[in-house]
Amino acid sequence: MSEGWIQTSERALEQIRRLMERKEMDRLELVQSMRLILFTLHRSLLGWMNWINNPDIMVSFSKEELAEMNQRLAEFVQEFIKYDIEVTKQGARKSGEALEARREAEERARRGTEETFYI
Repeated sequence: MSEGWIQTSERALEQIRRLMERKEMDRLELVQSMRLILFTLHRSLLGWMNWINNPDIMVSFSKEELAEMNQRLAEFVQEFIKYDIEVTKQGARKSGEALEARREAEERARRGTEETFYI
């Protein structure tokens, strides 16, 4: 089981590496790349959760090994969440701007030409 997991993970890393070496990607390719990257992260997180929830596996690690894992995961996750917050703020701002523009366009369309005043 672990050997297959490792091989699949190595193939995913290779795909990501190849994508990152590409010089030019259009918007769709960038979105597809992010989808692969996040799917790979998701798969890894599921694997971690399976291990963490399995006492038979976790008992095989020493306290020092567990402390190292905990430290590295905490560092990684903190940086990821900081970036997540940053991008979420950007997305919320852009979404708000788009929503406001849509409301303004709907209001102009609703008013129509009968409410337009010319001098």
